[in-house]
Amino acid sequence: MIAFDVVFDRTIGSEGGYQADSRDRGNWTSGEVGKGVLKGTKFGVSAMTYPDLDIKALTVADAKAIYLRDWWQPMKMERMPRGMPFQLFDAAFNHGIGRANQMLQRAAGVKDDGQLGPVSLAAVQAMDHNDLLLRFLSQRLRYMAAIRIWDVYSRGWANRIADNMEFAAADN
Repeated sequence: MIAFDVVFDRTIGSEGGYQADSRDRGNWTSGEVGKGVLKGTKFGVSAMTYPDLDIKALTVADAKAIYLRDWWQPMKMERMPRGMPFQLFDAAFNHGIGRANQMLQRAAGVKDDGQLGPVSLAAVQAMDHNDLLLRFLSQRLRYMAAIRIWDVYSRGWANRIADNMEFAAADN
């Protein structure tokens, strides 16, 4: 299975440094544009998810600890078949754990309730891992294209999915 350090390096490479784009709801402490405090996002750690954190002062080491504690370990990434740990983690970090789980469930053809229970995990593990990867990335791109601000961020998001496709090929 792909190691946490590899997943972290890849994800942080997509997330980048500090930014405080007022059009991005993730940069607001309330999770709504124009409401709360515009604290921004750094290394993918957002004000919406961590409203009490000093986002601007966040270090790479801080971000790594958050990724591991709040995302990797709770998601029990060791349950994922070959090629999926990075893909699921990156989607979860970008869209939330529940939404990423729904994408995975749709890719596996089971009810998309956002909870990876025994039925979902069995379906995921029974699928050909290449088919699962392709279907998952398809679900993710469909989700992104439906987001209201697609027109603003589509170039970067499309490039992120293209990079993820290359990582999927390398992981297989």
